[in-house]
Formats: sequence, structure tokens, C-alpha cells
Amino acid sequence: MIRTIMASPLWRSTAIIVAYDEFGGRWDHVSPPVVDRWGPGSRIPAVVVSPYARRRFVDHTVYDTTSILKFIDTRWKLAPLSTRDAAVNDLSKVFSARSPFDS
Repeated sequence: MIRTIMASPLWRSTAIIVAYDEFGGRWDHVSPPVVDRWGPGSRIPAVVVSPYARRRFVDHTVYDTTSILKFIDTRWKLAPLSTRDAAVNDLSKVFSARSPFDS
């Protein structure tokens, strides 16, 4: 699917965020921070695929899955849906400065 999107005219304004729930804590050597009674639970890997993603960049900012929602909130200047996405870091750092995803 990603290759199909990359070959389409939509690619120049696309960001694909691949993340999944890897229960078991095998991805990191530290325990995840406790945010509220729901988690965030196990730390999860994520990959951003975009022509504007910073190349060879590993971001050490603390994110959780609601950081994806926070990025959408920030980019399109939307009000947060909850206190959770209002409080987390968004994913802006993973994009280059000339990105159309700049807020």
C-alpha cells in the first residue's frame, strides 16, 4: 500500500505513520511513563513515511499513540478532543522545516 501511495500524485502531501501495539515490552530498555489510569502501557515502535520526514532521524521525544492525534490537532489548528491529546507532544519534530505539515 505504501508503494502505491508513493507512486501516486498524493505522495507530495502525504504522511504515513506506522505504529502498532507490541504488548510485552520488547522494544525498549526502560519502562514507559505512567500518564493516567489507561497507560500509555507498553512503549511502541513507530515509523513515519513521508517525503518530508527527516532522513535518518531517530526522535527521542516521549510520545504516545495520542501524539498522532495531537499532530493532526496542531497541523490543522483543531481543538483537542480530550485532555490526553491536549497534554502530549505532537510529531512535528519528525518533519523537515520545509514540510507542508508545519503548523
